[in-house]
Amino acid sequence: MAETTSQVKSLLASLGDAVRDDFKRNRRVMSFGEYMNLVVSEPTRQLRSSTQYIVDCFDHYGVSDVKYPWGEVRRFHLFDSPWAAGEDRLFGQEHVQNTTYRILHSFMQDGRPNKLILLHGPNGSAKSTFIRCLGRGLEHYSTLDEGALYRFSWIFPASKTTKGGIGFGGKEGDPLDAVRDGESFAYLPDDVIDARIFDELRDHPLLLIPLDERQKLIEQLQPSGRQFNVGDYLKGGSLSPKNRAIYDALLASYHGDYLQVLRHVRVERFEISHRYRTGWVTVEPQLSVDATERQVTADRTLAALPPSLQSVSLFEYGGEVVGANRGMIEFDDLLKRPLEHYKYLLTTVERAALSLTSSTLFLDLMFIGSCNDIHLSAFREIPDFQSFKGRIELVRVPYILDVRHEEALYQARLREAAGGRHIAPHTAYTAALWAVLSRMRKPQVERFPSTLAEVIGKLTPLDKADLYSTGLVPPNLTPDRARELSAHIKELWHESDSYPIYEGRVGASPREMQTVLLGAAGATRYDYVSPLVVLEEINELCKQASLYEFLRQDVQPGGYHDHKKLVDVARGKLFDQIDDDVRAAVGLVEESEYSRVFDRYVNHVMHSLKKEKIRSPGSGGRMEEPDENMMKEVERTLEITGRAEEFRQSMIAKIGAWSLDHRGQKPVLSEIFSELLRKLRESYFEKHKKTIAKGINDLVMVLTGNETSLSAENRARAETGLAAMIERGYSRESARDLVGALASLRYR
Repeated sequence: MAETTSQVKSLLASLGDAVRDDFKRNRRVMSFGEYMNLVVSEPTRQLRSSTQYIVDCFDHYGVSDVKYPWGEVRRFHLFDSPWAAGEDRLFGQEHVQNTTYRILHSFMQDGRPNKLILLHGPNGSAKSTFIRCLGRGLEHYSTLDEGALYRFSWIFPASKTTKGGIGFGGKEGDPLDAVRDGESFAYLPDDVIDARIFDELRDHPLLLIPLDERQKLIEQLQPSGRQFNVGDYLKGGSLSPKNRAIYDALLASYHGDYLQVLRHVRVERFEISHRYRTGWVTVEPQLSVDATERQVTADRTLAALPPSLQSVSLFEYGGEVVGANRGMIEFDDLLKRPLEHYKYLLTTVERAALSLTSSTLFLDLMFIGSCNDIHLSAFREIPDFQSFKGRIELVRVPYILDVRHEEALYQARLREAAGGRHIAPHTAYTAALWAVLSRMRKPQVERFPSTLAEVIGKLTPLDKADLYSTGLVPPNLTPDRARELSAHIKELWHESDSYPIYEGRVGASPREMQTVLLGAAGATRYDYVSPLVVLEEINELCKQASLYEFLRQDVQPGGYHDHKKLVDVARGKLFDQIDDDVRAAVGLVEESEYSRVFDRYVNHVMHSLKKEKIRSPGSGGRMEEPDENMMKEVERTLEITGRAEEFRQSMIAKIGAWSLDHRGQKPVLSEIFSELLRKLRESYFEKHKKTIAKGINDLVMVLTGNETSLSAENRARAETGLAAMIERGYSRESARDLVGALASLRYR
């Protein structure tokens, strides 16, 4: 028992030392003079507005480039939730990230956030996830040295005597001796403090400096050589009415001795916290005003104030706007509120000030909100919309149109729903593909060049999904049309941006697909989560047209909005994926073989066009002429029409164009010529279809326990294939069911 008690004491002592060291290291409490030292030593951190602070938060976590078929797009790692190992991260939506960042930069240059950023889109398009990632990023950033934020409170010591000023003196040996000669009251222990007045608005400590002197200080400290603009809040702002009343009373009591006033200031670090409504507050679609005030002069807790302050009317402020000051306020489903309850935002956002009954509060915060497109469309029709239009920055948040990002989202959700159950490969992909196909919109061919109109008009939902995620053009296009289509993928992606029903507004939402994923994860027919069950769940979803509006769309030519047939499309792509896995696993396909053949072809083409010889690896390094027979054989396989010389020159030109866009990088032929490699691959499979079928059926026999009839060689090959399938993420059971289904469908 004594030993346990000793261990507990040791543990508590260790914890106490750690907390105390953290408190001191992070400068949780300072005098005003110490804070001014901090301002002078790191002006870029201490002179920034809330907008600059949020921009710095974006920048702090870094960026990387995400590849899209038309180029690279910047992604902010803030939205990958690095502080929580990626939990609740935002998938895709790089356009929303960059648009918001650009708007914040414009606010920074204007001196204040003079508009409300309104994210709009269909239900379930990740508007709230975007704001939640940003808010949680601010919470984490505020705990770091780089993101330290400061406020102040007023300290009124005990031991009143008749000694000058407002009566602060003391007795011999009392704790005030340490601060008698101009030192701060910031570090006084609580037992010698009569009153402490908090500032719920969290005024910036620099607002304690008179305006003229503050502007001189800002001019002196404002960094040069960096994109930095001190906001209007610090340049021309003033203390809250309560802080101003205390400041004026103290200054009068000290007969204008400013330094004596500053002795009462305790500068304190604070952290942004959604839970405690500090620097990030969410306003639900409720029917209440977002700020309040309450007179506190007669409060018993303030009875110990000096006489010079007891006659001053002091008010305590509260509400969502007050809690959010120095950070951001989020209006969830803003347009669900009656219009009269957010008209105050017109002047509040424009002036960065909030008018209350007896005072006006000056604010430093970003306003951001969300709404769905249905409410926004209705809002546009009311007369007051024009008044709000100038105070709102609209940012569209559509459904994800890139299957890769949707798949990553569903993989995370499946892991949560499945618990410890095995998830068969391609399960998330199958759900993601169908969801994205349901969102595709038939192109408007008149928006594209006449030479491309016919190709665009024939695109199916699957063609568009492939273009958006991999840039893969439909097969059987001529090289000229394929290149032209590749050059217009970005225009195709954005072609409906100006339409009320834009691509990505209508279709299966992640919320509806969550029902599908939960159903598949809970199914008991298999001991694992199967993509076949996902397809069955989607079929069940398609029967509920009365519940889901997107299922009631008119079917368009090309298969658009034909959701039941899109299930068959997703099923076909699923078995394409399984087919690829099995072919590679049983050793019938060497995936790198296509690349080797194509690399050799391109190498010979380049030397042929330059009229140069090429070193032959099979002849001791002897220099030889480019292999014309090999090049012609590849071109016959690729079904190249027209003059071979022109085709070869166009290929080299395409490599050159890629290199200009990717300076310093070695050309990636699989990326530049993905459609040609696909043709090579399909040609190989067609030539070896019978051999492939035999290998797959042998694998099925091993999976079903019927391998005794196989030769030793075939059995060994099938066993090796099974091991390769397991390495690819299959279990024996999921391989048995999925490979068996593939064999029945395509190889019998």
